[in-house]
Amino acid sequence: MSGVVVVVVVVVVGEFTRNVRSSRRDTYGAMEAQAKTTFGFQTLDVYHLAIRFVACAGEIIVALPVGQSSVADQLRRAALSIPLNIAESSGRMGRADAARHCAIARGSALESAAILDVCAALRLIESARIRDGHGLLLPIVQMLSKMCR
Repeated sequence: MSGVVVVVVVVVVGEFTRNVRSSRRDTYGAMEAQAKTTFGFQTLDVYHLAIRFVACAGEIIVALPVGQSSVADQLRRAALSIPLNIAESSGRMGRADAARHCAIARGSALESAAILDVCAALRLIESARIRDGHGLLLPIVQMLSKMCR
């Protein structure tokens, strides 16, 4: 889980470096060197949204009432599957194999949306958190649907 948080920090820092003042040239140079070592999947918008959803799911999992470990575990696994399959897709050489991993990621995103619906139906989580999760999942599913073609 800590590796995922590091990626989020890199994304935020990457955005920050666009407006760096000259007094921070040392920091900029270090970040620029780090940016050159990114993997291809780390440049995808869908991957960044998936990482944001993992963080959102983590907040939802922490807020779940005691006794809901099965829901928490299912959401954790489905949420993690999204960025992991996006990354694996980018490493595949064949178009069909890459599309298969995009389809798996898409299925995990849809599963995550259904889990959020279950949380809402059982009134386990406040509706604002559910809306935030759905708000991230909808563009993820849309982008992955296009990538599966």
